[in-house]
Amino acid sequence: MCYNLILVYMEKGNSMDIKDNFRHMNNMQQKAVFCTEGPLLILAGAGSGKTTVLVNRIAYILQSGLCMPWQILAITFTNKAAGELKERICKAVPEGGEDIWAATFHSTCARILRRYGDRIGYSSHFTVYDTADQKSLLKKILKQLNIDEKHNSVKSIIAEISKAKDKMQTPEEMLKSCGDDFRREKIAKVYQLYQSELKNSDAMDFDDMLCNTVKLLEENPDVLGYYQNLFKYIMVDEYQDTNKVQYKFVAMLAEKSKNICVVGDDDQSIYKFRGATIENILSFEKSFKNAKVIRLEQNYRSTKTILSAANKVIENNTARKGKTLWTENEKGKKIHIHTALSEREEASYIAQQVLDGVASGRKFSDYAVLYRMNAQSNAIESAFARSGIPHRIIGGHRFYDREEIKDMTAYLRVIDNPNDNVRLSRVINVPKRGIGKTTMDRAGELAALNGISVYDVIKNAENYPELSRAVKKFKEFVELVEGFREAESSGDYSLAELYELVLEHTDYRKYLQTEKENSDVRIENIEELKSNIIKFEEEYGEEASLSAFLEDISLQTDIDNYDADADTAVMMTLHSAKGLEFPVVFIAGMEEGVFPGVSIYSNPDELNEERRLAYVGITRAKEELYLTKTKSRMLFGSTTHNAPSRFVGEIPEEYVQTSGDRGFSSFGSVQGGSSNSVAIPKSSYNFNPNIAPAFKKPISKSTNTYKVGDNVLHKVFGKGMIVKAEKMGSDTMLEIVFETKGTKTLMANFSKMEKI
Repeated sequence: MCYNLILVYMEKGNSMDIKDNFRHMNNMQQKAVFCTEGPLLILAGAGSGKTTVLVNRIAYILQSGLCMPWQILAITFTNKAAGELKERICKAVPEGGEDIWAATFHSTCARILRRYGDRIGYSSHFTVYDTADQKSLLKKILKQLNIDEKHNSVKSIIAEISKAKDKMQTPEEMLKSCGDDFRREKIAKVYQLYQSELKNSDAMDFDDMLCNTVKLLEENPDVLGYYQNLFKYIMVDEYQDTNKVQYKFVAMLAEKSKNICVVGDDDQSIYKFRGATIENILSFEKSFKNAKVIRLEQNYRSTKTILSAANKVIENNTARKGKTLWTENEKGKKIHIHTALSEREEASYIAQQVLDGVASGRKFSDYAVLYRMNAQSNAIESAFARSGIPHRIIGGHRFYDREEIKDMTAYLRVIDNPNDNVRLSRVINVPKRGIGKTTMDRAGELAALNGISVYDVIKNAENYPELSRAVKKFKEFVELVEGFREAESSGDYSLAELYELVLEHTDYRKYLQTEKENSDVRIENIEELKSNIIKFEEEYGEEASLSAFLEDISLQTDIDNYDADADTAVMMTLHSAKGLEFPVVFIAGMEEGVFPGVSIYSNPDELNEERRLAYVGITRAKEELYLTKTKSRMLFGSTTHNAPSRFVGEIPEEYVQTSGDRGFSSFGSVQGGSSNSVAIPKSSYNFNPNIAPAFKKPISKSTNTYKVGDNVLHKVFGKGMIVKAEKMGSDTMLEIVFETKGTKTLMANFSKMEKI
């Protein structure tokens, strides 16, 4: 390929000042772009244009003729971010931009392992296990080892195994380090069997992909040398979110060229629970000799008021490199602090603000509701549904987590890798083939005893007397799978056609129609999966293999599917919101014991992370920010009476305006009843007593009565006619056909409509 743009710049280097192409950037951004040699830490504050810097730095490197596109590795954390980065690079560098390695850590490792994984005992078709697959496998192992799940939850075991892998600790090393810790010894034995099962299935979990890549590079100097010579420039986005293994991976790759540039913000390090190590960014200059540090402090996102509040909150943290964001944006509105009586009144208040805003000209997609825990979403979702507010929950039930989608992708995974024991067990009797769980358990035991996959066992079932009754059924299933595998390898079928073959030859549609509730919706979902496959083939062209598709969906997160163009309000946890921005943001549950959570009382170090999380939430807002709290909150079946969050108290009075109930108790516990409460020592609590909430009546319900045929006027949806009215308890569910907004379902008590 001839990279015309690069050659032009190389030929005209003396007559053309390349740096003039970057005059649109501010001074510090330009400084970061032009600093190409040696280790570089770019401390990029929220909304400071870090992606712009990354894209332009890559463009400058290429335009200066310092390397070819494929010699640049740009790593980020989500497929969505990697895709946006690649798209912007291709616009900035039309010739050759496609050849830059712009991908997530896991995608980068997968690409290396697909090529060289045989060096450490894996095929190029290894399977990637997600959390659901891990849980399924571990449940089986716990049962096998007679370990009670009630006292050793699968979730906690996954976390312990993940921590061990983060330290590159093998099951054997974990076992040796247990000492007299009986519980840890049990987990080490589970870990040992878990890794054995993964290996027999030619499978890895997400942690393995990183650990195995580092292992591959450590044990194979020729492979390490190849990639060290390949990558002249390495860039890592969101560096504050890296863990120890990720640090080791990029450090090994950059050891020869020394040209490693990391972009991050220590004030936005919020993923400690996933193994992220803030020390990676805090100690960058110690880890990489002669490193330079450039701070990006100009914010292009938020108003002066929102930014000032964020600065005041985060300055209370310790162990930070320090920076102060500033902006040339307008001062903007004050921050709204609302005190509600309960979580339901809080949710109604949020819904009303959204409706009022949309009625005044905003879009539903301008609004995001953030919360510390997923459990808080219930009341808010209910209020949105009752008010007819279109909304989407990020981090809810993913498309690929639906039963029918997991069934069909399991079939595809078995076609790609028949040694995948977990996926094989899922579909071998779906639809029913008379192969029961007891038979499969026996096959699994034989596989473990012989150190082979379950597929190898059932493929040769006639050799095992224990399976004599199921030989015919196993043979039919194996013939079905081998037929699919032949079709896939022949090259005569597209992925979409292969998928259709699976649907037809398994009679899966009929199975849904005859044996499952909501079969119409389920069938729509499996057809939507076909649409996704077709889109994948269109996007990837000749590289659209079955392995590539399965890898793509296994590495997706719910955020990757977030559609900013869809006109719906968004609900998500504060952790999920990182990297996004919205004109109007609500942060619900600003109370001690909720946010920050109770963990700070047993582990004071957690407070720094919680405060960083608050900083992330505040800086998601571009124009307006609402912080809401309640006098009492029902959560996990108990009622709590908590003081306002200390993070609210850290915002100076000049930046806020208040509303809601004035009788809020700031300190101490509430006596009597079954309520729980969190008592906060005054010495550790910074709430500003000068902020006195102004009294505002709770949102009142509609007193109108409605019937079919009524013409109504809704302030957001306009004129409409009621076509259905169904009594539901003390409320009425209305189906209304609006002239310009289509059919909506609203609850009468929350609809706030006029009859016309």
